[in-house]
Amino acid sequence: MAEPRVINFGCRLNAFEADVVRRAALLAGLSNAIVVNTCAVTAEAERQARQAVRRARRDNPHATLVITGCAAQIAPGRWADMPEVDRVLGNVEKLAVASYAGTAVRVAVGDIASARTAAPAEMPAGFEGRARAVVEVQNGCDHRCTFCVIPLGRGPSRSVPAGAVVEQVRRAVAAGFREVVLSGVDITAWGADLPGQPSFGGLVRRLLAAVPALPHLRLSSLDPAEIDDALWQAIAEEERLMPHLHLSLQAGNDLVLKRMKRRHDRAGALAMVARARALRPDIAFGADLIAGFPTESEAMFADTLAFVAEVGLAWLHVFPYSPRPDTPAARMPQLARTAVKERAARLRPAAADARRRFLAGEIGALREVLVEDGTVGRTPQFAPVLLDTAPGAGSLVTVAIMGEDGQRLTGTVRERRAA
Repeated sequence: MAEPRVINFGCRLNAFEADVVRRAALLAGLSNAIVVNTCAVTAEAERQARQAVRRARRDNPHATLVITGCAAQIAPGRWADMPEVDRVLGNVEKLAVASYAGTAVRVAVGDIASARTAAPAEMPAGFEGRARAVVEVQNGCDHRCTFCVIPLGRGPSRSVPAGAVVEQVRRAVAAGFREVVLSGVDITAWGADLPGQPSFGGLVRRLLAAVPALPHLRLSSLDPAEIDDALWQAIAEEERLMPHLHLSLQAGNDLVLKRMKRRHDRAGALAMVARARALRPDIAFGADLIAGFPTESEAMFADTLAFVAEVGLAWLHVFPYSPRPDTPAARMPQLARTAVKERAARLRPAAADARRRFLAGEIGALREVLVEDGTVGRTPQFAPVLLDTAPGAGSLVTVAIMGEDGQRLTGTVRERRAA
């Protein structure tokens, strides 16, 4: 019989949980099943998920079709009403083996606002073959950005205890992973709900000290307003902490940031980037930016456009603003959809220019590259690189960067690091 298959949408945390979901369904004996793990960040993400549901049913008429993820958590009835759907699970329920049993109810979506714990999986999820593992350290969010529906889908911020995180990382290393990514919805909020309120930076330093065999530790998206002193110290001193920060910036104009209810302003973001570069000159930055936020004027958008080059954002995720139900921004004066799309289209070339400048600056450097598959790997700065040989997935190799094509680097392997 066919094993359960997961069709995943959205963030890295969803991708991590997709592996947990697949194993839970398998342990429950649910064969010939397709689980669609939805995202609710944009209307487009939901549209794509609905399209995937219809396609999955058309191509697999006898499969059990299960819908879960943030969109299912927020509006379970809308998904249960689809004739193609057999079962709907919430974001807590999707991780439980019992939810996939034959006797389970058709719609099992609890009150996510009452969730108080983030239970770690038995094993971290693997990405890019045997190269990189993702460990969930935190879930949920206590902030209320005016554009964001994720707190409705993920619930309040809750942290995985430090000891459990350390154990997960040890398991990842024992399983052969050379890099671990710490992931969550708002990872810099880690610890606020734990006894003594430990800091996220303290967790990073504890992990690196407790698991000396881990070669690379990488962080997922960070809030620029929440970097604590211990994390700054780790950025400065810990070579095994990768010099790559992906920032939840969203905009480069102060009034837009205020209307988004973000906790940083333009000057604060620039100061944070400057401090990181002073501590770690080889650091690279990525960011999320929203184009066409309600009330955004052409001058406000110009600030965001200029911000890309000013910061030097190597890796940019551009999101055309999408009104989400039950969010304050959805009640603000909206821009025409043509204007939103046009601004997103203007941001993307700016992102490509910034990426090209970063890649060109890497030529001549020696980088320790984690090989993901065949001749493709990533540098510590998360730049993709095409190698002249195929050292094997999960290998760490010293590479001389020889060139770039605007999308990725090219390099020659000089030395392979022992396992």
